Amino acid sequence: MKKQEPDVKQKRPYDASRRQEQARLTAARIVEVAERRFLTDGLGTTLASIAAEAGVSADTLYKSFGGRAGLLRAIRQRALLGDGSAPAEQRSNALHGRDSDPREILRGWGTLTAEVMPRVAPILLLIRSAAGTDARVGELQAEMDEDRYRRMSENAHRLAESGHLRAGVTAQNAADVLWTYSSPELYELLVLKRGWSAERYGTFIADGIAAQLL
Repeated sequence: MKKQEPDVKQKRPYDASRRQEQARLTAARIVEVAERRFLTDGLGTTLASIAAEAGVSADTLYKSFGGRAGLLRAIRQRALLGDGSAPAEQRSNALHGRDSDPREILRGWGTLTAEVMPRVAPILLLIRSAAGTDARVGELQAEMDEDRYRRMSENAHRLAESGHLRAGVTAQNAADVLWTYSSPELYELLVLKRGWSAERYGTFIADGIAAQLL
């Protein structure tokens, strides 16, 4: 009589998607808590207290973000996404393909800037305030300024390649103008200090850039 072989259960393939989603949600919770605490209590807020409020260990926070600078980068990156169904940067890029009228492109940029700045400017201004006394924060500010200039330079070259810049305005000139108009300092002056609405601020951005470049 043939010996009956025992049933061998097939192992299910490992599905990492659930674990990855949990990690994403945990990271998002840490960033949300960190942003609120930094803006309320300043950059002196301890990472241990942020981790405790987010319901994670300090070790998890450090593994996810590497420390304070990594948290600030993540806060800025989340703010730059904007409120639309697609990230603001993608919507900005799409303006070039959709509109041949440079003034329409600039109006779109003004609208996106007004959407993003209320979220990103406060954290950038907080970083600026601490940059003079904290070398690491100063390095982070320089890194973020360089990244913003790189992005504005890309936009400027698109305008130049499309023939939208008026005679005598170089792509580098245009990048400098875009970098200035996208600064958190301008938002601080007009919106936070002078009480302009986001809509008025966005219109000012579009009209000002047009006057300088077109």
